[in-house]
Order: sequence, then structure tokens, then C-alpha cells
Amino acid sequence: MTTKEKVLEILTKKSGDSIPISGEKLAEACGVSRAAIWKAMNSLREEGCQIEGTTNGGYILQGSADIFSKENLELFLAKKYPDLAASPAGDTPGCKVECFKTIDSTNTYAKQLLSHEPARKLHNKIIVAESQTAGRGRLGRTFVSPAKTGIYITVIFAPAGGITEPAKITAFAAVAICRVIQRLYNISPKIKWINDIFINGHKVAGILTEGTTNFETGSIDAAVIGMGINISDNQELFAAHKIAGSITGSQGAGNRTAGRADKPQITRSQLAAEIAGETLSILEEDSATVMAEYKAHSFLIGQTVKVHPIIGDDKSIYEAKVLDIDHKAGLVVQLKDGSKKTLSSGEVSLHSEEQRRSSSPE
Repeated sequence: MTTKEKVLEILTKKSGDSIPISGEKLAEACGVSRAAIWKAMNSLREEGCQIEGTTNGGYILQGSADIFSKENLELFLAKKYPDLAASPAGDTPGCKVECFKTIDSTNTYAKQLLSHEPARKLHNKIIVAESQTAGRGRLGRTFVSPAKTGIYITVIFAPAGGITEPAKITAFAAVAICRVIQRLYNISPKIKWINDIFINGHKVAGILTEGTTNFETGSIDAAVIGMGINISDNQELFAAHKIAGSITGSQGAGNRTAGRADKPQITRSQLAAEIAGETLSILEEDSATVMAEYKAHSFLIGQTVKVHPIIGDDKSIYEAKVLDIDHKAGLVVQLKDGSKKTLSSGEVSLHSEEQRRSSSPE
């Protein structure tokens, strides 16, 4: 743990009791000089921590330290997902985190890494950013990725032997996001097949899964799983995309933990770390159990939807009733003539969604 991490940990613990701590005691606790403590304080303040000095020379952290940093992400990962750490024998790669203030696309960056290094070496790699300048969604769409109101995460999953069931990966990631939102915010999200997370009829997260192929074997070596999550309202984005919402904002369900003494404010680092960790963990779980969870979160079963088999071709659109989601994450629908069909690609929409949609990012 770095000096900055240790200082932040101590200040966070003391802030709950409103007890300041002197620079001298911080230096003793961290085993460093007062000058090193001063440097750590300045660095924390530059990253957004409100650290106040008191009349007796002590320091106190005001509010929650919502610092989006590699150090914070690794702290939350270590606490919640210790099994993702590297094994002592070195045969299982542990989580490796990279954190950016802004990047073109976390998925693009992950694919660049995979083009230069063996996939297995990058297994469990986590890339997070506060904003993206060229965020991408499904079918080549733009994924608007503004700063301050969202987080953008990519994890690389490259198990030994490669990817055997690629169709399930997006579904598993959707369940992982739902689990974390439910655990942290006491909200039960819904899933729109196959890659969108909704709260109160508004999209709060989207997933884009891409693969890298080994041309010699024809197998998929790694999955690049990109996840964009809207945490709080962004008026410019929401005005342009009527279906967009956020976890804690007015169009979502609101932060039900806000203001509760027994539940500290959820930081962006915590949310990002738990979503990344849960995604990597869930990919190792029993498939039937996870898919049952996916179905339980779906709001499409029993609904009549418009199926868009060829995006951009309005003539190909048809209506169907959603009957089920199969064990491979395929959407089972019934056509007007009574015949059944299982969809593994394309997209679907509800009539109410069509009315509110305005080129919503995928």
C-alpha cells in the first residue's frame, strides 16, 4: 500500500467519528516523514479529496473520498474479491488495473493490448475510465460517455483453453451489473435482451462484448467485455436520448442509500471495482444458475416486441411475442402464424420504447 493509500484509509476511518489526526501521527502510522505526508495530502487534494486542516494541526476528511483512481479500485477489489488475486504459484493471473481520466475507448485499448501480448497474460485485466471520446456500442453505434456522471469499464476474460460459449458472456455480465446495483443501492434492475440494464423504464447501462480470434486454431482466445454505466443525471445526454437514465438520478430510482447513517455514500471507485470483480467472478459460476437469474431480471418475457433482424432495414421488422430465454441466451419468440423462432442476433424493441427512443446509445 502506498503512502497516499494509507493516508486516505486512515482519514476515511477517522472521518466517520469526526476525529482529526495530526500529521505527526500520520507519519508514525505510515512509517514515513512529515514531508511525505504533506506530499500525499497535496496529491489527495488534487484528486478531489476535501481535506481540512484544524486549529490544532490535525487533518480531517470532509465527506466521502470519491477519488477515481487505480489505488482505490485495487483496494475495493482486494476487499471484495480476494480470489481474483494472483495465486502464490503464479499459475493464475490476478487482476491488473489501469485507470484513465479520459480515453478514446476502453474496449479499443483492450484490443490493442491483446494485439501485442498473449491473451492469457492479460486474463483478468481491468480498464476503467471517467470518460471516453470515442465510446462504441453494438452495431457500430456511438456510446456517449461524458465525464463525472458515468463510469466506463472493460474487462478481459481469457481463460485457459479459450472461450467456449461466447453467446453467454454478455448475459453473464448483465447479471453481474444487476447484482452490484441491487447490493449497493437496494434497487432491482431489469434486463432488456441482451445487453441493456434498465431502472424504471430507463436505460442505465449497456454492454458491448467483443472477441479476439486465434487465426491458427480458429478459437476465440479472449473476450473484451465493455460496460458503460450512468450513475447520475446528465441533462445534455438525457435530453438527446429520451430513454437514457441513471442509477441515482431522477429518471432512475434515486440513491436509496443517500443520507443513511448506516450506509456510507457509494463512490465511483467502489461501483467500478465491484462491477469489474463481479463480472470476472460470475464467468466462473454455474451456467444454468446464472441464466436462471438472467431470465428473472428480464422484462421482455410475455411482451410483444418488434424484432429488427437487419438493423437499418425497416422492411425486415416483424412483431413477435417473447416466450422464453434459452440456456444459450437466445430469445425464444412466437410469430403471428404461431411458429417459434430463437433469436441469437439482431435487436428487439417495445412499442413504448420506440415512442421514447431518439437514437439511444447502445
